[in-house]
Amino acid sequence: MTLSQERILATDIPGPRSQALQARKVAAVSAGIGTTLPIYVEQAGGGILRDVDGNQLIDFGSGIAVTTVGNAAPRVVEAVQRQVADFTHTCFMVTPYEEYVAVCEKLAELTPGDHEKRSALFNSGAEAVENAVKVARHHTGRDAIVVFDHAYHGRTNLTMALTAKTMPYKHRFGPFAGEVYRAPMAYPYRWPGGAEACAEEAFDAFVATVHTQVGEDSCAAVLIEPIQGEGGFIVPPPGWLARVADWCREQGILLIADEIQTGFARTGDWFACDHEGVVPDLVTTAKGMAGGLPLAAVTGRADVMDSVHVGGLGGTYGGNPVACAAALAAIETMEAEDLPARAREIEAAFLPRLRALAERHPDRVGDVRGRGAMLAVELVSDGPGRTPDAALAGAVHRACSAQGLVTLTCGTFGNVFRFLPPLAIGDDLMSEGLDIFEAAFDAAAGSSAGGKVE
Repeated sequence: MTLSQERILATDIPGPRSQALQARKVAAVSAGIGTTLPIYVEQAGGGILRDVDGNQLIDFGSGIAVTTVGNAAPRVVEAVQRQVADFTHTCFMVTPYEEYVAVCEKLAELTPGDHEKRSALFNSGAEAVENAVKVARHHTGRDAIVVFDHAYHGRTNLTMALTAKTMPYKHRFGPFAGEVYRAPMAYPYRWPGGAEACAEEAFDAFVATVHTQVGEDSCAAVLIEPIQGEGGFIVPPPGWLARVADWCREQGILLIADEIQTGFARTGDWFACDHEGVVPDLVTTAKGMAGGLPLAAVTGRADVMDSVHVGGLGGTYGGNPVACAAALAAIETMEAEDLPARAREIEAAFLPRLRALAERHPDRVGDVRGRGAMLAVELVSDGPGRTPDAALAGAVHRACSAQGLVTLTCGTFGNVFRFLPPLAIGDDLMSEGLDIFEAAFDAAAGSSAGGKVE
């Protein structure tokens, strides 16, 4: 059944059937598993999520940047159905199959750089990051890993150590893995010396951190999201990432680019590193790669990836054949429909309206930033004072939800409103979603003038 690309509010949000399912969730699912919007989806496609009550919501979240090619994309559905009918699992480490190899070949072709590459496939972004760290340590014979303020890299023990934010990701889950060091992130909006000084000062601070806290000869890798995700869609100033990459190369330190959220057309290039011609030694991918199925990868220089002993990398489900088939179909869709270009079109549609919103509310919108279909506004309560306003972000989110728009917030301070629409979304839906967001923001910002939103 084809899902109509229109917003429909058949009941209140959430409706009675979703409320009943939420009651079942509370009784059966760990309270540690949160839910941003408790509407229970029964069908999705394009830019629409249809719930069990017949409501059709506009999707500005893509399952946190996963359904880049759209939910139930035709090529993905066909490939998955075909593969499920053939076989669902053998474990690639026991009896291999072509689909795994073909995904690795596409990764070698698409990831930054024209050097010889190798890949290993896993299940999740956190698993990919953890294995990239293993590879870097094994290859260099060094232990230390340098990450950045506001970083998010996952929820396993090691990736929690790599992640900056305590609540909800790290609170009372320690002790964490050692030999992880944190450098200041080049965050133009909040850089103490101002945005114009950010690139130079942040680079100097990074070099000083590695030199004084780690020691260059002890550092295996620097791990960074080219555009930070959960930390607030922070875009470093032009040239900063390239300088970090060059310095790492001079020091014999591997650069690991965490492209889990930014990769596969999301930012207007195949990978965010492409924007400045940065070629990392290792790249981690997941999320948008497989059209909604769980698949992740570490791709890197052949000499680095091949330095690990046989059996040192793997996992029972890593590179599942159904997920690999989905990835090949999703990549085919990205190529056939030129989805990097579509991401740039989405940016061109969003940014003027977000900037106009900032002009209307200069004391509440501190910053508008992002690239491609990975965009954000940072909300504050006092304009030049830059005090984070998570309450306003929450109020706008709730108002959007009630009107049938699925939205997400993020940021170390919980005050960043992020936009991650599927690249399959139509222009009319996109415009309607922005109408809803703007109306919700105008109302919430007006009602909270002079005080905090409750």
